Amino acid sequence: MRALLHHRTYVKLFAAQLVALVGTGLATVALGLLAYDLAGESAGVVLGTALAVKMIAYVTVSPVVGAWADRVPRRVVMVSADVVRGLVVLALPFVTQVWQVYALIAVLQSASAAFPPTFQSVLPDVLPDESDSAAETILSPLLAAAALTVLSFHDLFVGTAIGFAVSAVLVVTTAVPAARRSSRDRFRDRLSSGMKAFGTVPALRAVLAFDLVIAATGAITLVSTVNVVRDLLAGSEADVALLLAVSGAGTATAAVVSPRLLRVVHERTVMLSGSVIALVSVAGAVVLAAGASWGPACVVWAGIGLGNGLTLMPIGRVLRRAGRLDDRPAVFAAQFSLSHACWLLTYPLTGRLAAVVVALVVWPRRLTRPVLHTHDDSAAGHGWSHSHEVMDDAHHHPVLA
Repeated sequence: MRALLHHRTYVKLFAAQLVALVGTGLATVALGLLAYDLAGESAGVVLGTALAVKMIAYVTVSPVVGAWADRVPRRVVMVSADVVRGLVVLALPFVTQVWQVYALIAVLQSASAAFPPTFQSVLPDVLPDESDSAAETILSPLLAAAALTVLSFHDLFVGTAIGFAVSAVLVVTTAVPAARRSSRDRFRDRLSSGMKAFGTVPALRAVLAFDLVIAATGAITLVSTVNVVRDLLAGSEADVALLLAVSGAGTATAAVVSPRLLRVVHERTVMLSGSVIALVSVAGAVVLAAGASWGPACVVWAGIGLGNGLTLMPIGRVLRRAGRLDDRPAVFAAQFSLSHACWLLTYPLTGRLAAVVVALVVWPRRLTRPVLHTHDDSAAGHGWSHSHEVMDDAHHHPVLA
């Protein structure tokens, strides 16, 4: 690690990605709160759909960027992506309709889809890949929680824009090495080479299955946290960021222990163990719906983060061994696209399931039947009893529920 810190190009590129990830994490927290502000208890559906829009952009745009990664100056691609993202997040605090959120997210994520594959194609030319996912999963929510104690969630979008601006400056001032030109001349061949690798290499087929586990379990934390905290735990906006940070702490723990584990245990074993931990934790999340409290919620969210982190961390090592050197950008782009296709499947479903859970808690089954109760009419000197479903009028009040 100390050797990496002395490599100027690597440090600046890594810092650019780190700052952009922090900005993206702030935007994720703020977007969830914006969805709640616009849609209330339907926030999970709105956020799930917005994140599905993000995934569509990632799935469709990133393979194209990966195919051109060796033909276009990579510094231009990354800086342009940062500029577009910064302008869009500055507009998000002014939206008043849900459809406006969807439109801006489509533009934002189309630009974001260009940055990671390009960044990933640069790092192998500088140094072996290093994990940076903990920045978005734990540092960003912690910063968001601290900021929300003195700011509104709309101000988090400003922090996001600053992050993208700093990232752009770092990239502009870095000597980005030229890409290794692929031996595949036809665009169609470069576009499909990464996908073909996932279809023919057994280890990559397994990676795709692990991607689906990560998406299915991780969507619980990203989509459902707002409703769990605000509706089931009666928490504040800052509490939303804190519960996300708990999940991030689990991922950060995985990032710390994974390198040591991988020295003595094969990647397959580590990834299988992480998947089991994540799936067991999700089962605990289902139990929370029956009686949510902060202690169990933190255990569940930390377990999901830890399990997904253990599953995610070894993937880069598997990808680097899976193909020819000049095909590496295409393989990384294919992984980026396919993994987000898995998220595309799980985001909308999770948002709708969360809304159903909240509906079950708010309107329990016992209140779908007539409730026997007594009225005391003091003026008439007598009372009466009858039964009907809960209503709110001059003689009945919601406290009956």
